[in-house]
Amino acid sequence: MRRLKAYLPLLLLFCALHSALAQDLASFEKRVQVKTLPNGLTVLILNRPQAPVFSFFTLVDAGDAQDPEGKTGLAHMMEHMAFKGTDTIGTTNFAAETVALAKVEAAYAAYDRANNRIVNRDEKKIAELKAAWEKAREDADQYVVKNEFPEIVERNGGVGLNASTSLDSTQYFYSLPVNRLELWAYLESERFMHPVTREFYKERDVVMEERRMRTDSSPTGRLVEQFLSIAYDGSPYHRPNIGYPSDLRHFSATDAENFFKRYYVPSNMILAVVGGIDTEKTFAVIEKYFGRIPSASKPEEYFTEQRKQNSERTIVLHDPSQPFYIEGYQKPSYRDKDDPVYSVISGVMSEGRTSRLYRALVRDQKVAVASAGFSGFPGDRHRNLYAFYAVPSQGRTAIEMGSAIHEVIDKLKTDGVTADELKMVKTRSKAALLKSLANNQGLAINLAQNQLKYGDWRELFRRIDRIDAVTNEDVKRVANEVFVESNRTVGIMETKGAPKGAQR
Repeated sequence: MRRLKAYLPLLLLFCALHSALAQDLASFEKRVQVKTLPNGLTVLILNRPQAPVFSFFTLVDAGDAQDPEGKTGLAHMMEHMAFKGTDTIGTTNFAAETVALAKVEAAYAAYDRANNRIVNRDEKKIAELKAAWEKAREDADQYVVKNEFPEIVERNGGVGLNASTSLDSTQYFYSLPVNRLELWAYLESERFMHPVTREFYKERDVVMEERRMRTDSSPTGRLVEQFLSIAYDGSPYHRPNIGYPSDLRHFSATDAENFFKRYYVPSNMILAVVGGIDTEKTFAVIEKYFGRIPSASKPEEYFTEQRKQNSERTIVLHDPSQPFYIEGYQKPSYRDKDDPVYSVISGVMSEGRTSRLYRALVRDQKVAVASAGFSGFPGDRHRNLYAFYAVPSQGRTAIEMGSAIHEVIDKLKTDGVTADELKMVKTRSKAALLKSLANNQGLAINLAQNQLKYGDWRELFRRIDRIDAVTNEDVKRVANEVFVESNRTVGIMETKGAPKGAQR
């Protein structure tokens, strides 16, 4: 009876969440409208009349995994270029600027060609060509009106103007008052219709600086980059999403324009708009502006399939920095029937101070200051990793973290999860979904991502049902199939000069 009373609040919350989600799906089905424009653009609109504002989320089905060979980092560059304006925004004289930018490309091609020579290099000629290229850039810069695009958005009440690039997609988003709907449609459609690669090489330098900060100057960043390079052997996930340094110094604005023409086509994009908007009026405005974008077939792609792993792989970095441990196990893409099982495992192993890894490594053994596990690293469209990591406590080594994590994993493989843990994870999943539906931007993101991944935004809710169906036997089966030594890749950051810990 005491135990029943202790879990009664959780039971009541579980029932309330289940009822709320069922009602929400029925309600959303009445309010979410989906339309594909003649040019192939998929549009989702949801009227949410709480306030006279709206948010949008544009999802391009191309990310770092689509970077051409020898041009890693190019997808990320497109994100940067999207804020540079159009043929009418960001320029004082587009006709003259077009001529100047063509000269920049011609000068860069000549310089890059000479600079890439391995034999019979003419250093004097290379220096002359580089100077000519830099002079051409200076001439083109005189026509640039800096930051005009973001300033227009901000002057009209726009907030949260941003973009991001992942391995699998690129996304653009911000929010505006409803009375700026038509302005938004014009601005967004224009930057996909008439992009201009102005200040491209300046922005390329910015990306190179990002790489220096996130990877080259970060011991953990270097470890993760090399960890992924040995975990994958064929899949595009083995390449760093920020790009290799030599590629970043090499690709051109012309390469970026070719990438844009291939991937930034309506049939390869999803647009979700959520807020206090009139559905029919919004569709009409979107069709008026976005419908102008020329149609093109969705790019057909072939990716080298990641081979299943059959032996443990390990990389060790020696550095005078904080020790760090990471290990990953190959698993199928998000389309796999067992994908919800990994969500349950993550909830049990990593969510909150009651999670197994926190309790075992941080609270009880005090061997780590942080530890967690997560699925879909570094992307989830292709075969990917379920990863575990730990940051050792003072006096502990990274190698010790592996043994501590394996003890927790072995218990999961043997005993699975308790009924209470399973119930808690499922309740938290429902609560997290409801929280993500509480604001316009979260809704737009969820609708667009599920429409892209599954071809149906309703998967946002159906996934909760799939998580609900996960059993303890599912958890044990998946853990025993996947979390095995022959399927493991390990990355160790060992403090330089420190005594070595016990071997795994």
